[in-house]
Amino acid sequence: MRLTDHLKHLGLSNAEAKKALQTGKVFLHGVPTADGGRDIEPYRVELRPEAPKLTPGRDLVIVHKDDDLIVIWKPAGMLSVPAGKAGGHLNAVGLVSKLTRSPILTVHRIDQGTSGLMMMARNEAAQLHLKAQLEKHTVERRYIALIHGRPPDKKWSVTNHLVDDRGDGLRGSVDGRPPHHAKKATTEFTHLERIGKHINLVEAKLHTGRTHQVRIHLSEAGTPILGDERYGTPAANRGVDRLCLHAVVLGIEHPTTGETMRFTGSTPDSMEKLMRSLKHQAANPLPKRKKSRKPKKHRS
Repeated sequence: MRLTDHLKHLGLSNAEAKKALQTGKVFLHGVPTADGGRDIEPYRVELRPEAPKLTPGRDLVIVHKDDDLIVIWKPAGMLSVPAGKAGGHLNAVGLVSKLTRSPILTVHRIDQGTSGLMMMARNEAAQLHLKAQLEKHTVERRYIALIHGRPPDKKWSVTNHLVDDRGDGLRGSVDGRPPHHAKKATTEFTHLERIGKHINLVEAKLHTGRTHQVRIHLSEAGTPILGDERYGTPAANRGVDRLCLHAVVLGIEHPTTGETMRFTGSTPDSMEKLMRSLKHQAANPLPKRKKSRKPKKHRS
């Protein structure tokens, strides 16, 4: 069922549904969406008329908050932590601290161009506990990505050692015996869906959490993520205005209670609309232009 149709079943007029979507009153998996054209399961949708006004896809969303832990949905384009560059003061940690009026401690980060779930600690004990889970690789972290190219199989995994400079100025893997400073990186991939002739949707499950790990593993396999200006290709980036990588699942043990917690964030509107567009193009290809034939010259 389309989201707009579901909102009509809830009694909203077209104008009311449009306003609710645009002002962040419609939640999917606990995250506001403005994409009324997406297919949904009605039980996953919440209409929250009293929710604070925000712009879905642009504004940060606090998904969970307690005395020890905060889980957020970070929009693409926002830094995770402060950085010493232009706009570096506009970051998720700083914004959450402002919204909660309390100190926030970093646990991990996701790339500026990546959207999705990210956790933070509210005290030092919680921070140490959550970081220990990351070091033991017990945190469940799953991403979805749109890639250019054909996956090698339904399921596959990549394990290698990453260095800061693989020889071309970029992070990446090295052949042969890894140097002492290299860090082991393992990602498990699953092919989810074919989106178009050259585009596929995959899931990446992290067993380690190295910088740019998923982006590097997919790029070096010849299947770069759409919109990846660092590791991608012109063909993969054509007509795409964001890095199509999204942190969709975060599973942890609560640092105080020990409770198993698992969060799922909906696909961002920008990626959802891009997938619909690509599917439409694949189903309705433009007709090939017929080559014009030059008139034959008649001999006199």
